[in-house]
Amino acid sequence: MRAAVSAMFLMNGFVVGSWAPLVPELAARHALSESRVGFLILALGLGSILIMPLSGALIARIGARPVLRVTSIACCFVLLPLVFAPAVPVLVAVLFVFGGVIGSMDIGMNANAVVVERRLKRAIMSSCHGFWSLGGLIGAASGGFLINWFGANMHAAIVAAVAFLIVLCAITRLAPDLPVSPDVKPRFRLTLAPMPYVVGLVALFSMVPEGAILDWGALYLRQDLGADVSYSGLAFGAVAATMATVRFVGDAVRRKFGAVRTVRYSALIAAAGLFVAAIAGSPAAAIAGFALSGIGIANLVPVALSAAGNLPGLPAGVGISIATSMGYSGILMAPALIGFIAEHNSFSVAFMSLAALFAVVLALSSVARHADIGEPATAGH
Repeated sequence: MRAAVSAMFLMNGFVVGSWAPLVPELAARHALSESRVGFLILALGLGSILIMPLSGALIARIGARPVLRVTSIACCFVLLPLVFAPAVPVLVAVLFVFGGVIGSMDIGMNANAVVVERRLKRAIMSSCHGFWSLGGLIGAASGGFLINWFGANMHAAIVAAVAFLIVLCAITRLAPDLPVSPDVKPRFRLTLAPMPYVVGLVALFSMVPEGAILDWGALYLRQDLGADVSYSGLAFGAVAATMATVRFVGDAVRRKFGAVRTVRYSALIAAAGLFVAAIAGSPAAAIAGFALSGIGIANLVPVALSAAGNLPGLPAGVGISIATSMGYSGILMAPALIGFIAEHNSFSVAFMSLAALFAVVLALSSVARHADIGEPATAGH
Protein backbone atom coordinates (compact mmCIF):
# COMPACT_ATOMS: atom_id res chain seq x y z
CA MET A 1 0.00 0.00 0.00
CA ARG A 2 2.69 2.47 1.01
CA ALA A 3 4.87 1.63 -1.99
CA ALA A 4 1.92 2.01 -4.36
CA VAL A 5 0.87 5.48 -3.20
CA SER A 6 4.53 6.56 -3.07
CA ALA A 7 4.84 5.47 -6.71
CA MET A 8 1.85 7.66 -7.57
CA PHE A 9 3.53 10.67 -5.96
CA LEU A 10 6.71 9.83 -7.87
CA MET A 11 4.87 9.63 -11.19
CA ASN A 12 2.93 12.86 -10.64
CA GLY A 13 6.13 14.70 -9.77
CA PHE A 14 7.85 13.19 -12.82
CA VAL A 15 5.18 14.50 -15.17
CA VAL A 16 5.09 17.95 -13.55
CA GLY A 17 8.89 18.13 -13.60
CA SER A 18 8.90 17.14 -17.28
CA TRP A 19 6.67 20.13 -18.02
CA ALA A 20 9.37 22.59 -16.87
CA PRO A 21 11.84 22.16 -19.80
CA LEU A 22 8.94 22.19 -22.27
CA VAL A 23 7.99 25.79 -21.42
CA PRO A 24 10.74 27.50 -23.46
CA GLU A 25 10.18 25.03 -26.32
CA LEU A 26 6.48 25.87 -26.51
CA ALA A 27 7.25 29.59 -26.19
CA ALA A 28 9.65 29.40 -29.14
CA ARG A 29 7.36 27.18 -31.24
CA HIS A 30 4.40 29.56 -30.90
CA ALA A 31 6.48 32.80 -30.76
CA LEU A 32 5.16 33.74 -27.31
CA SER A 33 6.39 36.59 -25.12
CA GLU A 34 6.83 36.15 -21.37
CA SER A 35 3.45 37.70 -20.60
CA ARG A 36 1.71 35.45 -23.14
CA VAL A 37 3.38 32.41 -21.63
CA GLY A 38 2.17 33.69 -18.27
CA PHE A 39 -1.41 33.69 -19.53
CA LEU A 40 -0.97 30.13 -20.78
CA ILE A 41 0.18 29.12 -17.31
CA LEU A 42 -2.83 30.96 -15.92
CA ALA A 43 -5.04 28.64 -18.00
CA LEU A 44 -3.29 25.68 -16.36
CA GLY A 45 -3.97 27.17 -12.94
CA LEU A 46 -7.60 27.89 -13.66
CA GLY A 47 -8.11 24.34 -14.86
CA SER A 48 -6.72 22.97 -11.64
CA ILE A 49 -8.57 25.32 -9.30
CA LEU A 50 -11.92 24.85 -11.06
CA ILE A 51 -11.71 21.07 -11.47
CA MET A 52 -10.09 20.16 -8.13
CA PRO A 53 -13.28 20.83 -6.08
CA LEU A 54 -15.22 18.53 -8.42
CA SER A 55 -12.73 15.72 -7.88
CA GLY A 56 -12.85 16.36 -4.13
CA ALA A 57 -16.63 16.00 -4.17
CA LEU A 58 -16.30 12.82 -6.24
CA ILE A 59 -13.85 11.38 -3.70
CA ALA A 60 -16.38 12.09 -0.96
CA ARG A 61 -18.97 10.06 -2.89
CA ILE A 62 -17.03 7.07 -4.26
CA GLY A 63 -13.68 7.17 -2.44
CA ALA A 64 -10.11 8.15 -3.26
CA ARG A 65 -8.91 4.93 -4.88
CA PRO A 66 -11.19 4.90 -7.95
CA VAL A 67 -10.59 8.61 -8.55
CA LEU A 68 -6.83 8.14 -8.24
CA ARG A 69 -6.89 5.21 -10.66
CA VAL A 70 -8.63 7.21 -13.38
CA THR A 71 -6.70 10.44 -12.91
CA SER A 72 -3.32 8.68 -12.73
CA ILE A 73 -3.91 7.04 -16.13
CA ALA A 74 -4.98 10.38 -17.61
CA CYS A 75 -1.95 12.08 -16.07
CA CYS A 76 0.41 9.79 -17.97
CA PHE A 77 -0.59 11.28 -21.30
CA VAL A 78 -1.23 14.97 -20.54
CA LEU A 79 2.01 16.21 -22.14
CA LEU A 80 1.29 14.66 -25.54
CA PRO A 81 -1.54 17.06 -26.54
CA LEU A 82 0.63 20.00 -25.47
CA VAL A 83 3.43 19.29 -27.92
CA PHE A 84 1.02 18.49 -30.78
CA ALA A 85 -1.24 21.53 -30.26
CA PRO A 86 -1.35 23.29 -33.67
CA ALA A 87 -2.27 26.77 -32.43
CA VAL A 88 -2.36 28.88 -29.28
CA PRO A 89 -6.16 28.56 -28.65
CA VAL A 90 -5.81 24.77 -28.69
CA LEU A 91 -2.80 25.02 -26.39
CA VAL A 92 -4.84 27.10 -23.93
CA ALA A 93 -7.61 24.49 -23.87
CA VAL A 94 -5.13 21.64 -23.43
CA LEU A 95 -3.37 23.46 -20.58
CA PHE A 96 -6.73 23.93 -18.85
CA VAL A 97 -7.28 20.17 -18.97
CA PHE A 98 -3.66 19.55 -17.98
CA GLY A 99 -4.15 21.60 -14.81
CA GLY A 100 -7.37 19.81 -13.97
CA VAL A 101 -5.84 16.35 -14.38
CA ILE A 102 -2.71 17.15 -12.37
CA GLY A 103 -4.71 18.82 -9.58
CA SER A 104 -7.30 16.05 -9.41
CA MET A 105 -4.63 13.38 -9.18
CA ASP A 106 -2.95 15.43 -6.46
CA ILE A 107 -6.09 15.32 -4.34
CA GLY A 108 -6.62 11.62 -5.01
CA MET A 109 -3.09 10.54 -4.12
CA ASN A 110 -3.03 12.65 -0.96
CA ALA A 111 -6.38 11.26 0.11
CA ASN A 112 -5.13 7.71 -0.52
CA ALA A 113 -1.98 8.48 1.49
CA VAL A 114 -4.22 9.50 4.39
CA VAL A 115 -5.91 6.08 4.15
CA VAL A 116 -2.49 4.37 4.27
CA GLU A 117 -1.49 6.44 7.30
CA ARG A 118 -4.61 5.38 9.16
CA ARG A 119 -4.16 1.74 8.25
CA LEU A 120 -0.48 1.71 9.23
CA LYS A 121 -1.06 4.02 12.22
CA ARG A 122 2.02 6.10 11.40
CA ALA A 123 2.79 9.17 9.32
CA ILE A 124 4.04 8.70 5.76
CA MET A 125 2.99 11.99 4.17
CA SER A 126 6.35 13.72 4.38
CA SER A 127 8.10 10.86 2.60
CA CYS A 128 5.34 10.81 -0.03
CA HIS A 129 6.09 14.47 -0.69
CA GLY A 130 9.73 13.45 -0.92
CA PHE A 131 8.88 10.98 -3.68
CA TRP A 132 6.97 13.73 -5.50
CA SER A 133 10.04 15.96 -5.37
CA LEU A 134 12.24 13.07 -6.49
CA GLY A 135 9.97 12.54 -9.48
CA GLY A 136 10.14 16.25 -10.22
CA LEU A 137 13.92 16.08 -10.15
CA ILE A 138 14.01 13.14 -12.57
CA GLY A 139 11.52 14.78 -14.94
CA ALA A 140 13.18 18.20 -14.95
CA ALA A 141 16.77 16.96 -15.10
CA SER A 142 16.15 14.46 -17.89
CA GLY A 143 13.75 16.63 -19.87
CA GLY A 144 16.31 19.05 -21.25
CA PHE A 145 18.57 16.24 -22.44
CA LEU A 146 15.69 14.31 -24.01
CA ILE A 147 14.43 17.40 -25.84
CA ASN A 148 17.93 18.18 -27.04
CA TRP A 149 18.51 14.63 -28.32
CA PHE A 150 15.08 13.60 -29.61
CA GLY A 151 12.92 16.74 -29.79
CA ALA A 152 9.92 17.84 -27.74
CA ASN A 153 7.46 15.43 -29.34
CA MET A 154 9.53 12.33 -28.61
CA HIS A 155 10.26 13.65 -25.10
CA ALA A 156 6.52 13.79 -24.37
CA ALA A 157 6.08 10.25 -25.71
CA ILE A 158 8.91 8.91 -23.53
CA VAL A 159 7.43 10.62 -20.46
CA ALA A 160 4.04 9.06 -21.21
CA ALA A 161 5.54 5.57 -21.57
CA VAL A 162 7.56 5.77 -18.34
CA ALA A 163 4.64 7.25 -16.38
CA PHE A 164 2.24 4.57 -17.64
CA LEU A 165 4.67 1.82 -16.66
CA ILE A 166 4.81 3.21 -13.10
CA VAL A 167 1.01 3.35 -12.93
CA LEU A 168 0.66 -0.23 -14.17
CA CYS A 169 2.95 -1.43 -11.38
CA ALA A 170 1.08 0.49 -8.66
CA ILE A 171 -2.58 0.81 -9.62
CA THR A 172 -3.73 -2.60 -8.34
CA ARG A 173 -1.86 -2.22 -5.04
CA LEU A 174 -3.46 1.02 -3.88
CA ALA A 175 -5.00 0.90 -0.41
CA PRO A 176 -8.78 0.39 -0.41
CA ASP A 177 -10.78 3.21 1.10
CA LEU A 178 -11.82 2.94 4.72
CA PRO A 179 -15.45 1.96 5.26
CA VAL A 180 -17.84 4.85 5.88
CA SER A 181 -21.14 4.61 7.68
CA PRO A 182 -24.10 4.93 5.27
CA ASP A 183 -25.57 7.54 7.63
CA VAL A 184 -22.54 9.82 7.16
CA LYS A 185 -22.82 12.43 4.42
CA PRO A 186 -19.57 14.34 4.17
CA ARG A 187 -20.05 18.07 3.74
CA PHE A 188 -17.62 20.90 3.45
CA ARG A 189 -18.36 24.30 4.98
CA LEU A 190 -16.09 27.30 4.99
CA THR A 191 -15.42 28.98 8.32
CA LEU A 192 -15.23 32.66 9.19
CA ALA A 193 -12.51 32.01 11.76
CA PRO A 194 -9.38 33.89 10.63
CA MET A 195 -6.69 31.41 11.69
CA PRO A 196 -7.02 28.88 8.83
CA TYR A 197 -6.70 31.74 6.35
CA VAL A 198 -3.60 33.02 8.12
CA VAL A 199 -2.09 29.54 7.85
CA GLY A 200 -3.25 29.53 4.23
CA LEU A 201 -1.20 32.67 3.62
CA VAL A 202 1.90 30.84 4.86
CA ALA A 203 1.14 28.03 2.42
CA LEU A 204 0.42 30.53 -0.37
CA PHE A 205 3.67 32.49 -0.02
CA SER A 206 5.63 29.26 0.36
CA MET A 207 4.22 27.66 -2.78
CA VAL A 208 4.36 30.69 -5.11
CA PRO A 209 8.18 30.54 -5.45
CA GLU A 210 8.09 26.80 -6.13
CA GLY A 211 5.60 27.32 -8.94
CA ALA A 212 7.54 30.24 -10.35
CA ILE A 213 10.78 28.23 -10.51
CA LEU A 214 8.93 25.35 -12.15
CA ASP A 215 7.41 27.53 -14.85
CA TRP A 216 10.09 30.19 -15.36
CA GLY A 217 13.41 28.77 -14.14
CA ALA A 218 14.27 27.12 -17.46
CA LEU A 219 13.50 30.26 -19.44
CA TYR A 220 15.58 32.36 -17.01
CA LEU A 221 18.60 30.10 -17.43
CA ARG A 222 18.35 30.07 -21.21
CA GLN A 223 17.26 33.62 -21.96
CA ASP A 224 19.05 35.69 -19.32
CA LEU A 225 22.06 33.52 -18.48
CA GLY A 226 22.67 31.78 -21.82
CA ALA A 227 22.38 28.20 -20.59
CA ASP A 228 22.28 25.35 -23.10
CA VAL A 229 18.94 23.60 -23.59
CA SER A 230 20.38 20.49 -21.92
CA TYR A 231 20.75 22.37 -18.64
CA SER A 232 17.61 24.49 -18.72
CA GLY A 233 15.57 21.96 -16.73
CA LEU A 234 18.09 21.99 -13.89
CA ALA A 235 16.56 25.13 -12.37
CA PHE A 236 13.55 23.21 -11.08
CA GLY A 237 15.60 20.03 -10.98
CA ALA A 238 17.92 21.59 -8.38
CA VAL A 239 14.94 22.66 -6.28
CA ALA A 240 13.34 19.23 -6.58
CA ALA A 241 16.59 17.50 -5.57
CA THR A 242 17.07 19.47 -2.36
CA MET A 243 13.37 19.40 -1.56
CA ALA A 244 13.27 15.62 -1.95
CA THR A 245 16.29 15.16 0.31
CA VAL A 246 15.00 17.46 3.03
CA ARG A 247 11.45 16.11 2.90
CA PHE A 248 12.62 12.57 3.55
CA VAL A 249 14.04 13.81 6.88
CA GLY A 250 11.44 16.53 7.42
CA ASP A 251 9.61 14.85 10.28
CA ALA A 252 12.87 14.38 12.22
CA VAL A 253 13.84 18.03 11.64
CA ARG A 254 10.52 19.23 12.98
CA ARG A 255 10.74 16.99 16.04
CA LYS A 256 14.22 18.33 16.81
CA PHE A 257 13.65 22.05 16.33
CA GLY A 258 9.89 22.44 16.71
CA ALA A 259 7.51 23.67 14.02
CA VAL A 260 7.95 27.42 14.60
CA ARG A 261 11.75 27.36 14.49
CA THR A 262 11.63 25.04 11.49
CA VAL A 263 9.46 27.53 9.59
CA ARG A 264 11.66 30.49 10.56
CA TYR A 265 14.92 28.82 9.56
CA SER A 266 13.34 27.47 6.39
CA ALA A 267 12.01 30.88 5.33
CA LEU A 268 15.42 32.50 5.81
CA ILE A 269 17.17 29.78 3.81
CA ALA A 270 14.59 29.93 1.01
CA ALA A 271 14.87 33.72 0.76
CA ALA A 272 18.67 33.56 0.67
CA GLY A 273 18.60 30.97 -2.11
CA LEU A 274 16.27 32.99 -4.32
CA PHE A 275 18.37 36.11 -3.72
CA VAL A 276 21.47 34.24 -4.91
CA ALA A 277 19.60 32.99 -7.99
CA ALA A 278 18.35 36.51 -8.76
CA ILE A 279 21.81 38.10 -8.74
CA ALA A 280 23.60 35.14 -10.36
CA GLY A 281 25.97 35.89 -13.19
CA SER A 282 26.10 32.35 -14.54
CA PRO A 283 23.79 29.34 -14.92
CA ALA A 284 25.80 27.39 -12.33
CA ALA A 285 25.40 30.14 -9.71
CA ALA A 286 21.65 30.39 -10.41
CA ILE A 287 21.20 26.62 -10.14
CA ALA A 288 23.09 26.68 -6.81
CA GLY A 289 20.77 29.43 -5.58
CA PHE A 290 17.69 27.48 -6.63
CA ALA A 291 19.06 24.40 -4.85
CA LEU A 292 19.51 26.41 -1.65
CA SER A 293 15.97 27.76 -1.91
CA GLY A 294 14.68 24.20 -2.22
CA ILE A 295 16.21 23.36 1.17
CA GLY A 296 14.13 26.13 2.70
CA ILE A 297 10.92 25.55 0.74
CA ALA A 298 10.82 21.80 1.47
CA ASN A 299 9.33 21.84 4.97
CA LEU A 300 7.27 25.04 4.83
CA VAL A 301 4.12 23.66 3.22
CA PRO A 302 4.00 20.33 5.12
CA VAL A 303 4.36 22.23 8.43
CA ALA A 304 1.75 24.82 7.39
CA LEU A 305 -0.77 22.15 6.46
CA SER A 306 -0.07 20.22 9.65
CA ALA A 307 -0.82 23.41 11.56
CA ALA A 308 -4.03 23.87 9.57
CA GLY A 309 -5.14 20.36 10.50
CA ASN A 310 -4.52 20.97 14.21
CA LEU A 311 -6.23 24.32 14.67
CA PRO A 312 -8.26 24.22 17.92
CA GLY A 313 -12.02 24.13 17.57
CA LEU A 314 -11.88 23.41 13.84
CA PRO A 315 -12.26 20.06 12.04
CA ALA A 316 -8.96 19.02 10.50
CA GLY A 317 -10.44 18.66 7.02
CA VAL A 318 -11.74 22.23 6.98
CA GLY A 319 -8.42 23.80 7.94
CA ILE A 320 -6.40 21.65 5.54
CA SER A 321 -8.82 22.28 2.65
CA ILE A 322 -8.63 26.06 3.07
CA ALA A 323 -4.85 26.12 3.37
CA THR A 324 -4.41 23.73 0.44
CA SER A 325 -6.73 25.73 -1.82
CA MET A 326 -4.95 28.99 -1.03
CA GLY A 327 -1.53 27.42 -1.53
CA TYR A 328 -2.46 25.69 -4.76
CA SER A 329 -3.90 28.89 -6.18
CA GLY A 330 -0.49 30.46 -5.62
CA ILE A 331 1.62 27.71 -7.17
CA LEU A 332 -0.56 27.63 -10.28
CA MET A 333 -1.73 31.21 -10.85
CA ALA A 334 0.99 33.55 -9.52
CA PRO A 335 3.53 32.61 -12.25
CA ALA A 336 1.38 34.62 -14.68
CA LEU A 337 2.29 37.73 -12.67
CA ILE A 338 5.95 36.69 -12.71
CA GLY A 339 5.83 36.65 -16.50
CA PHE A 340 4.48 40.20 -16.53
CA ILE A 341 7.25 41.39 -14.18
CA ALA A 342 9.91 39.61 -16.23
CA GLU A 343 8.75 41.13 -19.51
CA HIS A 344 8.65 44.70 -18.16
CA ASN A 345 11.70 44.42 -15.89
CA SER A 346 13.72 41.19 -15.77
CA PHE A 347 13.67 37.71 -14.32
CA SER A 348 16.23 38.93 -11.80
CA VAL A 349 13.72 41.44 -10.43
CA ALA A 350 11.00 38.79 -10.48
CA PHE A 351 13.00 36.30 -8.40
CA MET A 352 14.08 39.08 -6.04
CA SER A 353 10.39 39.82 -5.46
CA LEU A 354 9.78 36.15 -4.70
CA ALA A 355 12.52 36.22 -2.07
CA ALA A 356 10.66 39.08 -0.35
CA LEU A 357 7.56 36.88 0.05
CA PHE A 358 9.35 34.87 2.70
CA ALA A 359 9.34 37.96 4.94
CA VAL A 360 5.58 37.40 5.23
CA VAL A 361 6.14 33.73 6.06
CA LEU A 362 8.64 34.77 8.73
CA ALA A 363 6.18 37.29 10.20
CA LEU A 364 3.42 34.68 10.42
CA SER A 365 5.64 31.82 11.60
CA SER A 366 4.11 31.68 15.08
CA VAL A 367 0.97 30.01 13.65
CA ALA A 368 3.12 26.94 12.97
CA ARG A 369 2.99 26.12 16.70
CA HIS A 370 -0.22 24.21 16.03
CA ALA A 371 1.77 21.72 13.95
CA ASP A 372 3.46 20.47 17.11
CA ILE A 373 0.18 18.97 18.28
CA GLY A 374 0.00 15.40 16.86
CA GLU A 375 0.67 14.37 13.27
CA PRO A 376 -2.30 15.18 11.06
CA ALA A 377 -2.73 14.14 7.47
CA THR A 378 -1.55 16.79 5.05
CA ALA A 379 -1.91 17.39 1.36
CA GLY A 380 -0.27 19.28 -1.44
CA HIS A 381 3.40 19.97 -2.29
